[in-house]
Amino acid sequence: MDTLDDTLPHSPHSPHLPLLRVSGVGKRYGERVALQDASFELWPGEVMAVVGESGSGKTTLLNAIAARSCPDVGQVEFLSRDGQLQDIYRMSQAQQRLLARTDWGFVHQNAADGLRMDVSAGANVGERLMGLGERHYAKLRHTAQDWLQRVEIDAGRIDDTPRTFSGGMRQRLQIARNLVTRPRLVFMDEPTSGLDVSVQARVLDLLRQLSQQMQLAVVIVTHDLAVARLMAHRMMVMQRGQVVETGLTDQVLDDPQHPYTQLLVSSVLPA
Repeated sequence: MDTLDDTLPHSPHSPHLPLLRVSGVGKRYGERVALQDASFELWPGEVMAVVGESGSGKTTLLNAIAARSCPDVGQVEFLSRDGQLQDIYRMSQAQQRLLARTDWGFVHQNAADGLRMDVSAGANVGERLMGLGERHYAKLRHTAQDWLQRVEIDAGRIDDTPRTFSGGMRQRLQIARNLVTRPRLVFMDEPTSGLDVSVQARVLDLLRQLSQQMQLAVVIVTHDLAVARLMAHRMMVMQRGQVVETGLTDQVLDDPQHPYTQLLVSSVLPA
């Protein structure tokens, strides 16, 4: 059951405009340049991986484009449902919060940062729907059960709190919480970091399936090039706050052009 079909209007087809346009974004912390002149466009249904070592600026970029940390310079525009690109930093805080609850999702590296750990799994999923005005308890519970099943969590755990869940289950619950409002854009910050290999594979497979089924646009930050290969259509390589290479994922990984990308690929990926 998709309760939002009656709550949110569907976006008109805008074939000539990207969903997200980032132009010349920069950020400094004192004398340190954390991000410099980052620019890219993201299209509906496209997955973009941002890769680089720790300190490369990828998380600074993610926070800037997700309205979590205002950049010093540059512009971040998002395609509204009436087909207009809007500067997110010219929106009011209330408009930004509404965007974060509806058209956007944010999957944290640590699931505890993206969940309410002391309320039930069902309440975690239903809370975003309640934020849009849904008050029918039976509908909220039915939708929560449906989404728990979609992310491979036993619906019988609907009244359990995330504290009783494993790390992989928490991450899958966080995914359900974000996707229940059928967002058009999801930000992911190292979504499988810290999970063991078998759990990581399940979560990645689930993310890939859901992003394809829902035609989600995704910006995923990762240090793991195998994650980028599996998830992303395109990738952007960052070093010391600058974008040094961008292109189709397979093309960048199989034939890297920039010396830093070559070093990154050769040191991480098997020959």
